Amino acid sequence: MNVFKLKDLILEKLNAKRADFDFKFNRKDEELRIERKDNKKGVDIELAKAAQKAKNDDKFVDEIIYYIDETLSRMEDESVDLDQSMIYPVVRSTSFYDETKSGLKFIMDDHTNETRVYYAMDFKNSYRLIDEKLAESFGMSHEDIRVLAYNNLSNMKIDYKKQTVQENDFYFVNHNDGYDASRILNEQFLNDMHEICEGEMMVGLPHQDVLIIADVKNEVGYDIMAQMMMQYFAEGLTPITSLSFSYKDKRLQPVFILGKQKNSKRGN
Repeated sequence: MNVFKLKDLILEKLNAKRADFDFKFNRKDEELRIERKDNKKGVDIELAKAAQKAKNDDKFVDEIIYYIDETLSRMEDESVDLDQSMIYPVVRSTSFYDETKSGLKFIMDDHTNETRVYYAMDFKNSYRLIDEKLAESFGMSHEDIRVLAYNNLSNMKIDYKKQTVQENDFYFVNHNDGYDASRILNEQFLNDMHEICEGEMMVGLPHQDVLIIADVKNEVGYDIMAQMMMQYFAEGLTPITSLSFSYKDKRLQPVFILGKQKNSKRGN
């Protein structure tokens, strides 16, 4: 599927769901912008990347439609009721936007050299990243939001599935609630996993909807982790990083894994 066919398919499927949007197609950058008619708020889709993922996943286009539809609905100009929502931290790549389209700075914190923590208001089927104006409307400081978000995160359940490959154990956290990667911020969970690891503990958050913990006991384990990270990173709707992290002394350190050799890239 090329970008032009994908563009037409997205517009066809979205038209079947709603009619309150306009679109712009940037042929040079192969980017499709979908925005609300009333306030011009919208979302940009990089068609070239999406087309590659759609080739390997028949359901990927439906995921894009769902994402666009929920985002446009949430961008309606309306007051936000803090009592009807929850605030959670979300992890993004350091290359992710640091402000809204209108120039409002997001509330965010440093995490590692590869990742950054944002804060989101959850509306069950979607969420909205908190910017400085929204925080001010709540009368909440940056610290208030951080404390509330981490408290909420600590109450989220964490289930995982275990898979053993050539003596290496891999644990997959995949609740599909939008906050799987966020669970890397649960220090108690990381420490508990570290206790059960017999080899080196590696952590991966290739995209928003999965967290991978690896108990690497031999050189093959590093290769498996590297291949797994690249695959998940390429397939994710919201990719974060293809790098793995080594977890020791309660610190996450990004590492490059090349073949059967490890070259550490130290993070914060």
